[in-house]
Amino acid sequence: MITIDRLSKSYRTVQGPLEVFNEFSLDLEEGRITAILGPSGCGKTTLLHMIAQMEGYDSGAITGVPRSGTTSVASLSYLFQEPRLLPWMTVFENVDLVLQNHLPDRHERHERADQFIELVGLSGYAHLTPKELSGGMKQRAAIARAFAYPSQLILMDEPFQSLDADLRFQLIAAYGLLWQHNPRTTLLVTHDIQEALLLSDTIHVLSSRPASIRGSIAVPVDRGSRRVGNRDLWELEMNYYDKFSARG
Repeated sequence: MITIDRLSKSYRTVQGPLEVFNEFSLDLEEGRITAILGPSGCGKTTLLHMIAQMEGYDSGAITGVPRSGTTSVASLSYLFQEPRLLPWMTVFENVDLVLQNHLPDRHERHERADQFIELVGLSGYAHLTPKELSGGMKQRAAIARAFAYPSQLILMDEPFQSLDADLRFQLIAAYGLLWQHNPRTTLLVTHDIQEALLLSDTIHVLSSRPASIRGSIAVPVDRGSRRVGNRDLWELEMNYYDKFSARG
């Protein structure tokens, strides 16, 4: 279990300290998808950065983040809001690259890359570079790369936000399929309740800064039946609006 214990974080600005977290605490269950839902600017991305050791914090502790072997480097994959593919490499080469330090056997490495490219529906496009792909295809390639890398934790920073609705739901389904093939502890940050319901096991709803947990929602719906229009998900969405939409 990953434990965030009494975490505090502020930024210095010309107007004075900007407090993002003040003794914020949260537990993330191993092998589950947890969603953090909150308004823009509440600190969701900052929280991911601190877990990933991309950014420090003022006080408190983050424990239980899986490490790579005996090193202090976190064993994680990070899905950003934009794909961040290397533009001079093909889809296959982008996926293969993250495996090179982990699978020295070339045949085994290529099989793993092909497997995840196929799972996101890009088998016929593996030879193309990012400039030859649509926005949705780029994000599919980024998802394949994140899952192909043998990490124990996946951090997701609103990776579907820039896509139209149909494509967004297609990619959410693709991610759900990948996760069922290879479950990983996952933390998704989003401001979209439908994304959170379609993907996660538990949703934690954050307030505005300094962020605190306003409440949590369990999502007991079977993953095989999760789709837009599912009645159980719709009822959970309505309950979310009843409990949280009118509160600051």
